[in-house]
Amino acid sequence: MTDEAEAVLEAALEPHEPAAEEIEARRRVRDRATGMTHHKARAALEAVLAAAGDLESADPAVRAGAAEWQRITDLLLDHGGPYTPDTDAYVQGQLTARNHRRDRPRPPVPSPPSG
Repeated sequence: MTDEAEAVLEAALEPHEPAAEEIEARRRVRDRATGMTHHKARAALEAVLAAAGDLESADPAVRAGAAEWQRITDLLLDHGGPYTPDTDAYVQGQLTARNHRRDRPRPPVPSPPSG
């Protein structure tokens, strides 16, 4: 992997409010990665990177998917077993944060100015 591709993947993993297509891309990767070992996840990452070509010009969903493959591959490097989202602390943290966000009351909508 080139330094440029690695920088793009790291940027895609930075905390931000993901778009719906990014969330869906990451979910698809997790579903596909479930049960994979490091070697299989690494092969999948390499295939995605080859298909994507220039990651800097790829759409956000492609970058999010590639970044998720990279994250899972890194996780499995010293994991020793197959991947499962149920034991992935990153995934569980995201799900918890989304549940708390949904439960949080929304601020009131401001009234239009009168006049």
